[in-house]
Amino acid sequence: MSERLAPTTTPDTKFFWDALKDGKLVIQRCAGCQALRHPPRPMCPRCNALAWDTVEASGKGEVYSFVLPRHPRWPWFDETYVVALVQLEEGVRIVSNLNDVDAADVTIGMPVEAYVEHFDNVSLPQFRPRRNA
Repeated sequence: MSERLAPTTTPDTKFFWDALKDGKLVIQRCAGCQALRHPPRPMCPRCNALAWDTVEASGKGEVYSFVLPRHPRWPWFDETYVVALVQLEEGVRIVSNLNDVDAADVTIGMPVEAYVEHFDNVSLPQFRPRRNA
């Protein structure tokens, strides 16, 4: 597989990408009201607090929505691929690829689990159908 495009890393998102390098999917949590938020941002949208920490996600969730992009064709995908919006058990949503399933078999509400895939230049969260769903 060709190298993937690396994400833009900012001071607000560095913790997320660094955790993925260690094989962990983490979610930003407001230190004030404890609200979880993704994507990461500097201020809590609920209470406007600037202090935050992180929690490790279970990685379990379900497909909230998905698309099958056809154009432009990316060199690191051999065929049709699935981009899914996954609702994690913790309540936040994350956009990622859904693997290990035929695109025709993907459904809204499908139970999925996260795993981290390491490429030459980036580590990315990926999802697959949940085992023992």
